[in-house]
Amino acid sequence: MMRTPPIATLQSSAEGAKADPLIPLARARPHLSLRRLRLGSGLVLFGYVLTHFANHALGNVSLAAMEDGLDAVSALWLNPLGLTLLYGALLVHLLLGLQALYTGRYFHWRPSEAVQLVSGLLIPPLLVSHIVGTRIAFATEGLDKGYAQELYSFWVASPHLGLMQAAVLIVAWIHGCSGLYFWLRLKPAFGRAAPWLLAVAVLVPVLALLGFAQGGRAIAALARDPAWRAAALQPVHVGLADQVTRLASIRDGMLMSYAGLVAAVIAARGARTLAEIKRGTIRLSYPDGRVARVPRGTSVLEASRRNRIPHASVCGGRGRCSTCRIRVLDGSDGTPPAGRAERAVLDRISAGPGVRLACQFRPESDLAVVPLFPPQPRMRQADLLDRAQSGEERFIVAMFVDLRGSTRLAEERLPYDTVFIINRFLSAVGDAVREAGGSTNQFLGDGLLALFGLETDPEPAARDALRAVALIADHVATLNELLAADLEHTLRYGIGVHAGLAIVGEMGDATDARFTALGDTVNVAARLQGLTKALGCIAVVSEAVYRAAKATPLAIRAIAVEGRSEPVRVSTLGTL
Repeated sequence: MMRTPPIATLQSSAEGAKADPLIPLARARPHLSLRRLRLGSGLVLFGYVLTHFANHALGNVSLAAMEDGLDAVSALWLNPLGLTLLYGALLVHLLLGLQALYTGRYFHWRPSEAVQLVSGLLIPPLLVSHIVGTRIAFATEGLDKGYAQELYSFWVASPHLGLMQAAVLIVAWIHGCSGLYFWLRLKPAFGRAAPWLLAVAVLVPVLALLGFAQGGRAIAALARDPAWRAAALQPVHVGLADQVTRLASIRDGMLMSYAGLVAAVIAARGARTLAEIKRGTIRLSYPDGRVARVPRGTSVLEASRRNRIPHASVCGGRGRCSTCRIRVLDGSDGTPPAGRAERAVLDRISAGPGVRLACQFRPESDLAVVPLFPPQPRMRQADLLDRAQSGEERFIVAMFVDLRGSTRLAEERLPYDTVFIINRFLSAVGDAVREAGGSTNQFLGDGLLALFGLETDPEPAARDALRAVALIADHVATLNELLAADLEHTLRYGIGVHAGLAIVGEMGDATDARFTALGDTVNVAARLQGLTKALGCIAVVSEAVYRAAKATPLAIRAIAVEGRSEPVRVSTLGTL
């Protein structure tokens, strides 16, 4: 039987090893990029919106609670550091929104992308009146407004402003939540956290709107008292006629400036389109014979969408995953080199020559391209999560286990006995995998594919896989003892284990879709299992597994693996 290091040895080695960077991009050295700027500024603005929603929700308690909450929010955001951070984030996010409007090659987005872009463009004009009436009124005219004056304006003096304020709340929250969704849905723990996040996403605006309404009702009741109106609506709070006129002029100027910016971006898009038409178009050929003719400078993913050609893209074309990647065939000479963001993803997946990200690659000449991942499959249930429908790229540990000598076993025994023994073997291996924290994914004749890391982070996933190797040895040894009287030969097997990125999700047709994993990681694990016999060992575990587990293998050597241009560094365990 296989001689494997005891579990305690593996654990102590893991604890004593130095941390080594893992494969996921999250461990790569951070660098400033437009995506990071958009994310950082968006998180700042979302925090600002969240604190104001919480303040509005205090209206469900009392007006006094709202005023006390306003003091806390003002202390947080209206100090020099808070104002710099807030206004800087607002300016950066606005400019990046206009940049996103400009960079798109045509007006055709997925519904989720359209919601995010349109809601983002609507927020500034809806918010201008509120900003002018509060912060700018205080900075330029010295007007000191609180919830009493604002709620009076929204619910008594100008109800249409109240509707606009409610619209701002809803639109800003939708935009922020959609941005968070696009960011978080690729995170390993998103599946577990999604129900709770959805509950928060629904509860927070509902409580805020209810508090806003309760505060408005309280102010409407107070406004019936002339003494209250005389005290609350003094010029120091609401301003004199000339002050109101100046503020209205500032508001109109800001609205016109914003409209001018949007118009300038659209005009720039038109000018760019005319320039591209003058430069000519290129032909992109796909494996099924379809041809897309698009202007030079159009990304391959945009070309696919524009011509209704299915193309996988889990992250929506943001350069965060690698599911849209293609292999460039004819015409690859002279293609523009990959930028820093694209190169980071390609290095992360160890992409070979000619592999590019379709969302980032903008060819300048005719090309033949081959998408490397299948487009979104059809699902059996219409209400499956989007991330399960299109697949999710994540770090996993794949393990292939195969029974040796099953052909000889079938020759020596009746079919029923053979099936019984193979099922006992698969059951023993499956129990060991589940005991270690993994899951059996596919049964392939006399072998199986097990996956680790579907619900855990890379380090515990790799540790579980290493523990499973030892547990399989124990379980099969016990099975051999039970079947010793019936078997002429002991059951032997081979194991291949590899770690890295893979696409996991439901795949198949409308009647038979199954959850599985695809990608180079799974393929390498299968090839490593196939090499166990030639190497005279029971298990072949790649160095990537030990790095992820932060464990030190007993020995490492490089071996050639079919289908890979470079050798794979592995450790062999056990002897035949």
